[in-house]
Amino acid sequence: MKKVERLLAEKLLKISAIILQVDNPFTWASGWNSPIYTDNRKTLSYPEIRSFIKVELTRLIMESFKQVDVVAGVATGAIAQGALVADLLGVPYVYVRSTPKDHGLENLIEGNIQPGQKVVVIEDLVSTGKSSLKAVEALRTAGAEVIGMVALFNYGFPIAEENFRKAGVKLYSLSNYNAMIEAALATDYIHESDVKTLQQWRQDPANWTPA
Repeated sequence: MKKVERLLAEKLLKISAIILQVDNPFTWASGWNSPIYTDNRKTLSYPEIRSFIKVELTRLIMESFKQVDVVAGVATGAIAQGALVADLLGVPYVYVRSTPKDHGLENLIEGNIQPGQKVVVIEDLVSTGKSSLKAVEALRTAGAEVIGMVALFNYGFPIAEENFRKAGVKLYSLSNYNAMIEAALATDYIHESDVKTLQQWRQDPANWTPA
């Protein structure tokens, strides 16, 4: 039986939520060259995949944490997934903006959260971890106890592992870069010769250049 990480990777590749272009890399907003582009928002358009993710995120949370008072989604990619998970768990939901709203109450956190509440953060994608951990910082500033983060997909960058370690945040992921490579190979999306390039990029994405 295939593991969840492999099953999800196959689904993400099938609907082009993950696109691989080893010979014609993308340029990220950061300026990095990348053989991979990920947009997990696409999963929301596929009810079967959307439900699969909702159920598996919920299962992972229930297995990993004893008590969850609130689920928090990270804007914008994880707003919908976080709400779906909170609904299935039957707990309150909030989401964290990347920047405060520029009018009204200028909220950074949308929804009600109380000091001392145990919060699990939902993220759709973890790259360096900086934007994800900004959400954690906002929740901690509001007095919440962030007990961990659960992501749909994690690139597994060494810098991200270090950032989460320094922040004292436990990170769990439904799928990951290695599982994606296995799925891409098995479905002939990529060739064996592409694997070395994909692994080299993951080890040093900021300085990687196409051959």
